Amino acid sequence: MTNFGRSQKAEAKKSQLLLQIVDARRRFTPSSGLAAAQDSSKSNVDEGIPVAPDVVHLVDDDPVSIAQERLVQRGNTLATEKRMDRTNTHKLIVVGASAGGMQALKRLVAQFPADLPAPVFIVTHLGPDATGDALVHVLDEAGPLQCHHPTDGEHFTKGNIYVAPSDRHMLIEQSAILLTSGARENRYRPAIDPLFRSAAVAHGNRVIGVILTGYLDDGTSGMMAIRRCGGICIAQHPEDADYADMPRSVVVNVGVDHCVPISSMGALLSELSRQEAAEDVPPPEDVVIEARIAQRVLSDLPSVEALGDQVPFNCPECGGVLWQIKEGDLLRYRCHTGHAFTSGVLLAVQSAKIEETLWTALRMFEERQNLMATMSTRPDGKSSKVLAERTKDAQVHIERIRAILLANEIPYWGSARITTVVN
Repeated sequence: MTNFGRSQKAEAKKSQLLLQIVDARRRFTPSSGLAAAQDSSKSNVDEGIPVAPDVVHLVDDDPVSIAQERLVQRGNTLATEKRMDRTNTHKLIVVGASAGGMQALKRLVAQFPADLPAPVFIVTHLGPDATGDALVHVLDEAGPLQCHHPTDGEHFTKGNIYVAPSDRHMLIEQSAILLTSGARENRYRPAIDPLFRSAAVAHGNRVIGVILTGYLDDGTSGMMAIRRCGGICIAQHPEDADYADMPRSVVVNVGVDHCVPISSMGALLSELSRQEAAEDVPPPEDVVIEARIAQRVLSDLPSVEALGDQVPFNCPECGGVLWQIKEGDLLRYRCHTGHAFTSGVLLAVQSAKIEETLWTALRMFEERQNLMATMSTRPDGKSSKVLAERTKDAQVHIERIRAILLANEIPYWGSARITTVVN
């Protein structure tokens, strides 16, 4: 961002803060004091001092200035008093991204207007040791909206961007953000599905879900929950994505209201966030159960059994039994401790486990072969025919394992193609 851009952004944020102060004055200042302040404002304009409409200048000992300072120190503004509920008209934008997500998010955030009438919640896959501060800094500099990691229990407001911190699921309640250490979903924490589901349950038809570039299919189940609760579904066009798996999975398995490139998404979101919400739809019970599991309110056998049928697979995270959940053509799996996987992610995890096991087997066969080769020669120089034969057999097994490891197999989900794009 250029110095000019930073200056514009700073001025916009300053004007927004001043307007909030004026709102506070109107509530706390007697009418006579307000009139005097407005006269002062007009005189400043006459003197050529640029003042935002209805903005007044406050002296240091003004009680409203003191109140405003205290609010800023708490990390909130007076706007947080107007908390969101299911009956108001404010929209929420939830965004999920993975591989290639930083550049995609940067391009998207740069398009948001300063008066975007919705809060924006972002989950991108992070390792447990990553802080995510670099992403927050990039997004904060990219556009006019403020961006930060939320704290647990923080009340959200429109026109702000909230990025999930590492190793925590970010969930949404009626007016606040929850950060939990719940079980990983699709191998990640934070994961996209828990954010999308919690938003769908709490805010229903006012949720706008966005899925961007990434591997596999995290976000597909969450987007399905948004659709079932009456929200709007948007996917980055797979041909525009650096990694097309995630948006392609949403398009194929869920169906979307809009499938557009990043360059068109900012204007679309701004327009949709200003429209009236569609008819409110009560959240389905299974979506509510899964949202509560992510909050750690539920984590027991009855809650999981209500979602699907037990299958003879084991959870790769904890070793527990898995239950199979069907959502249209999408297959998912859950264990009773809370871990969740789509069929594509479960297959990828199993493939990784098999590869790890094969490398271990290769190492053990090679060590065994070397040991037998050493033992096959006796001190008197005579060879043991039995050990020599076993050494040759071990070489056969070693070559077979190497051939499997060197095989360049393409996963089934990597060959999927979009059949329909809904505009």
